[in-house]
Amino acid sequence: MTMSTTDTVTNPQEPAPAAARSPGGQGSLFPGIAPAWTFTTGVLPRQDIAILLEDGSIAAATEILPRQLQPASLDLRLGPRAHRVPASFLPGPRSTVREKLERLTMHTLDLTEGACLEAGCTYVIPLEESFRLPRDTSGITTPKSTTGRLDVFTRLITDHATAFERIPAGYTGPSYVEVTPRTFSVIARRGDSLNQVRLRRGNPKQTNAFHERVHSADPLAFGGNDGASAGVIEDASLVLSVDLVGTEPGRPVVYRARRFAREAIDLRNLGHYPWERFWEAIPGPLTNGLILRPDEFYIMATKERVRVPRNVSAEMVAYDTAMGEFRVHYAGFFDPGFGDHDADLANGIEPGTRAVLEVRSHDTPVLLEDGQRIGRLVYERLVRTPDVLYGSGLGSSYARQGVKLAKQFRA
Repeated sequence: MTMSTTDTVTNPQEPAPAAARSPGGQGSLFPGIAPAWTFTTGVLPRQDIAILLEDGSIAAATEILPRQLQPASLDLRLGPRAHRVPASFLPGPRSTVREKLERLTMHTLDLTEGACLEAGCTYVIPLEESFRLPRDTSGITTPKSTTGRLDVFTRLITDHATAFERIPAGYTGPSYVEVTPRTFSVIARRGDSLNQVRLRRGNPKQTNAFHERVHSADPLAFGGNDGASAGVIEDASLVLSVDLVGTEPGRPVVYRARRFAREAIDLRNLGHYPWERFWEAIPGPLTNGLILRPDEFYIMATKERVRVPRNVSAEMVAYDTAMGEFRVHYAGFFDPGFGDHDADLANGIEPGTRAVLEVRSHDTPVLLEDGQRIGRLVYERLVRTPDVLYGSGLGSSYARQGVKLAKQFRA
């Protein structure tokens, strides 16, 4: 881990003091990295994002709410109008998004009281939040977990952008989100959050050595039912595999979306919809594997149970051709504290939490087998320890999850 001369650290060989450790208690953090470390570069935690809100680096048309602040990211909110467009687009270096919309908008929906975003259609929605970032601060965005599990594809766009999901360092201007519901139509309103931004100061490089160091000091992944460490460090990431066996015969290990559902899903109706109307449950063990049908959508989980300690963040690589012709994990951010809880094997509480995968095959059928590599989780240091961690205390919807559908469906 490379530090500048102005970075301050505690002794990396000394365990963090108990009072400074995560809610997981003793053994829940790697002792090789003390939570009190601060760096001049890295991902900004919640309290540093709050500073950007206070000084106007991030502004909004309506008051930013405390619930938008996550441990290492900020939820972005839909504005009052959705513009239906015939195709996805980038504005390019010579245009603003507004100028493109003036030419491409087919019709406009009012989201004030809610409107249906239809499956198979593409919309561009101005977000409530705008940016005036410092020169050394950039952003990267991803769909929220619930958005990904509903198979709603989103991508951030900024003025003069040549790439999606990126806010350049020093960017000043509005932000927009491209929204394409793939399987289910959804009802959205102004103020709903479909995507989130993670802010980074500088550009620290991720390496195998960094991942190996933290993984060997305290495991980032676990396997089996004995709390043993698992996972492979490769290509500056933690390699994860798919679970098609499950923990109990006959229990679902995969959910396959039913296409052409007759009902739109209201994003604010939590625990409302019978999952059977929208999903087909596929029980394990799938000893002969599972053939992914082209252009169908699946929910499954990793074999490994993942941990994201409080002083790092993580992001799932969405598409890696080295692992197969499919896209995995539309919603890629893992916040500090994910899976970092006390283990109690005697009472069935295992260390770490399985990562739920949103999977879609591309043009050809793909045979997926139990234990096959399916994704890579890239860890990155934080500037400092966040003052709030992911978990049930924060109201996180997917703490200690298994193969879990979006929160709009009944358990």
